[in-house]
Amino acid sequence: MPAFSDPSDQETCVQWPLPPELHPELPPDWARAQPILRLGVMASGAGSNFEALVQACTDGQLQAEVALLVVNNPGCGAQQRAERLAIPCQVHDHRSVASRKALDQALVGAFEAAGVDVVVMAGWMRVVTSTLISAFPERLINIHPSLLPSFRGLDAVGQALAAGVTLAGCTAHLVCEEVDAGRILVQAAVPVLATDDHASLSARIQRQEHRILPLAVALTAQHLTAQNLSAQG
Repeated sequence: MPAFSDPSDQETCVQWPLPPELHPELPPDWARAQPILRLGVMASGAGSNFEALVQACTDGQLQAEVALLVVNNPGCGAQQRAERLAIPCQVHDHRSVASRKALDQALVGAFEAAGVDVVVMAGWMRVVTSTLISAFPERLINIHPSLLPSFRGLDAVGQALAAGVTLAGCTAHLVCEEVDAGRILVQAAVPVLATDDHASLSARIQRQEHRILPLAVALTAQHLTAQNLSAQG
């Protein structure tokens, strides 16, 4: 097998489904044909996936707008990015509520008030409950740094390194009540190099997260459109 010169290159990264521009069965304007969605985003940390979604909307790759960012860690990188990008942001600190259900009730209220269609967990480091899941059925997306169903839960990158696998990656999937077990939307794979440590492998995987998350949102939009057309017919 030929060595990958850069495992994060578009041409060498294994991804399914293919990006719209590379898929022979989809028209070139497939993503642009989708209805404009209002997105709610949940983040706990640096917020690079949040910014990738905003950029995809700005560039026209994704027919959507980020209507609201919610963070649970005051002052986190995601909140700082929202301020720079002029995206509305709310802080819902999990430490100030009595339960996960109470937190999710607050999130549902915030997203409904913002008129959100689809919610994306872009590095949300809290387990969500049926309160949030049932409020956005088939419309709650998570990004996870492994090729699910392998390495579910915390520190998937560390799990992959400890297992000695030669292939790692990331998965965008719908959220269900079982952690990291919802229907898979998009996956991207990268090789694990002999020189990799946690930081280098995480960085390579994260570059692919930025690519597949907008595609997962577009696929969800396509599914919702098909459902609506079926109901009307």
